[in-house]
Amino acid sequence: MTTERAEVPRTDPAPSPALPRPPAAAVVPPRGPAWETLPPPRPRRCARPATVAALTAGDGLATAGTALVVLGPGTPPVLLAAMAAVVVLLHARAGLYRPGPAPAALGDLPALLGRAAVCWCATAAVLAAEYPGRAPALVPLAGAVAAHTVLACYGRATVYRARRNLARRRPRSTLIVGTDPAAGQLAAALLARPGYGLWPVGVVPSVPLLPAPAGLPADRPAPSLPRLSCPQDITRAVIRHTVRDAVFTVPPYADPHTAALLRRFVDQGSVVWLAGAAAAGEGGRPHPEPDHLWGFACRRLETGPPRHGGRAKRAVDLVLATIGLVAALPVLLGCALAVRLADGPGVLFRQERIGRDGRRFTLLKFRTLRPVDAHEAATRWTVADDPRIGRVGRLLRRTSLDELPQLWNVLRGEMSLVGPRPERPFFVEQFSRRYPEYAARHRMPAGMTGLAQVHGLRGDTSVADRVRFDNLYIDGWSLWQDVRIMLRTVVSLCRLEGR
Repeated sequence: MTTERAEVPRTDPAPSPALPRPPAAAVVPPRGPAWETLPPPRPRRCARPATVAALTAGDGLATAGTALVVLGPGTPPVLLAAMAAVVVLLHARAGLYRPGPAPAALGDLPALLGRAAVCWCATAAVLAAEYPGRAPALVPLAGAVAAHTVLACYGRATVYRARRNLARRRPRSTLIVGTDPAAGQLAAALLARPGYGLWPVGVVPSVPLLPAPAGLPADRPAPSLPRLSCPQDITRAVIRHTVRDAVFTVPPYADPHTAALLRRFVDQGSVVWLAGAAAAGEGGRPHPEPDHLWGFACRRLETGPPRHGGRAKRAVDLVLATIGLVAALPVLLGCALAVRLADGPGVLFRQERIGRDGRRFTLLKFRTLRPVDAHEAATRWTVADDPRIGRVGRLLRRTSLDELPQLWNVLRGEMSLVGPRPERPFFVEQFSRRYPEYAARHRMPAGMTGLAQVHGLRGDTSVADRVRFDNLYIDGWSLWQDVRIMLRTVVSLCRLEGR
């Protein structure tokens, strides 16, 4: 459905300079080309479910205990359960079950007080309507709110103390993304204070490392942590240390490099923290819910789970690919016969491509020309005006009928109907080094058509533009978007917009 010509055009922006990689400190990358290790495997979610369960239980016990004291032991169990459920829901809505790296019970006090007041006012209204004689008066109501808040604060202080003790014994492996000196200072602070629960195992430079200016007062020496300046280094560190947290000391959308790093950490299931300048709000103002890592303003970046298709997308692919193969069988036979008569035996052209998670597969097409050898097929672009393309091949390319055999790749699960176009290993490795977000395209199965293709990004067009469209498609994936892309593809085929 789309072109296989993806030559780096002259209109692409110049590649960013390679980041320096000190050989003494860098983690040794794994063997093989870059695409074999991209994206990294997904570790399990790094949230501490024990902390959430303990906080929830503490809030429920504080609510029930206060209710039994104020309303008496004869309080209906249904009312106790309803009050506890309301409090837990209100706290969850306020984010009180997503504590920062250095939570404090006094910091939660205003939120606990306000929600306790809401809970007890609602309870008093219900009791006044259903049990007029049991509704607490104004003074006991204020006492109930105060007692409820004190008990909830005490419970949270106990949980946070246990959490800090556990964090000192078992801190989570963490990567720090940023530039010196902020990244080095933060790493030194976290290593000296394991109570935060974040143990740095490497620093990912966001820009080339620069020597420290001379003549300034000496500061605490930065720890000798590995500088992970390429995707292979990051992947190896994630696998070796089971990295579950990433701390950005620079805004994650400051440049394509840091945006690609953010996408990588989110997709692998890591918790992302913003520290220092990255934690500031719009206009450089501090975030309204401040937390800190030894003086570095810190907040958790809320990211939704990635939507990369799944069973629903696979079911649509199976149904439509099966129907398409059956309906297009006469066309397939006609194309095969035309290729056989025009250019001899060898109707199908097989070529190795890179699919989801960097896996190789054999892509099928109707042959429109014969390459000189396998090396030429793997490393040379096929141009539209190649003299070896005959009239039959040119017609197949213009109508995109040469792509129809890829319906078999879809049935086999190697491709999808809609997704980023797959590329050859030779060019995947080159593009992954040139474009920071190119490897992120492999989060989704490769497709016969895609968002970039329906926007005219075929042939000698910008690879950077295609990468941007492909990642935009993956980030906002939905079944309706797939349907729209397929409909637009059919329209473009009817207009003979193939290459």
